[in-house]
Amino acid sequence: MRRFSWFNATALTLGFAFLYVPMIILIVYSFNKSKLVTVWAGFSTKWYGELLSNQAMLDAAWVTLKVAVISSSIATILGTMAAYVMVRAGRFHGRTLFSGMIYAPLVMPEVITGLSLLLLFIGLNVDRGVGTIVLAHTTFAMCYVSVVVSSRLVSFDQSLEEAALDLGCSPFQAFRLVTLPIIAPAVISGWLLAFTLSLDDLVIASFTSGPAATTLPMKIWSSVRLGVSPEINALSTIMIALVTVGVITASLITKQQAVRQRREEQAADRVS
Repeated sequence: MRRFSWFNATALTLGFAFLYVPMIILIVYSFNKSKLVTVWAGFSTKWYGELLSNQAMLDAAWVTLKVAVISSSIATILGTMAAYVMVRAGRFHGRTLFSGMIYAPLVMPEVITGLSLLLLFIGLNVDRGVGTIVLAHTTFAMCYVSVVVSSRLVSFDQSLEEAALDLGCSPFQAFRLVTLPIIAPAVISGWLLAFTLSLDDLVIASFTSGPAATTLPMKIWSSVRLGVSPEINALSTIMIALVTVGVITASLITKQQAVRQRREEQAADRVS
């Protein structure tokens, strides 16, 4: 077994410091009393109150949340269907083109994707707003869901689905009652990935949004260009806290499911 050397410890410490020290500084200065973000003037929570009274920021947050939920849900449905076709349909005419079109947004620069969608909406004479942002986010998030779900379907035991068909289930019932519950963790992971990508997107939303639809990353970007406000620190701290709670909750749920599955396997071994 390889020992944990001082070099490894130093590299690990520097890596974590590079990732998390800026976040810690941001969190600390979100409680700064001074309006200057680089000058500490005492502890205060007034910027959180200012943030809650900033209607423009709250409206942008609501638009971002609405777009993320809708686009990630649609992307999960379409991505799961695409993954199922690519893994289970075998070889069919146009499969290479189909898979290439699914995976293209993975390697396509966001600027090119955003500009292409902008030209499409202009050519179709579609008014840009929340709907166009949802369509754009669904377009680039669907491929990520497809990759996650297809990786689970590749290792899926098809004999379980065949057994359900032999017992009288229709193909849709076999998918709903057997396949979907087994691949549900991958589907949920794909939804969470699509949701996170939608929340974080700035470039594509800037191309496809309209005057009445401003997402939170766009609002933060426009505010930071005029100078970093303590309200931005407060908002970032809230987002970090929400992500931390979500990660911890998911970890606890996963651990409980693993413990429950281990107990069921042990009980089955005792019975046998």
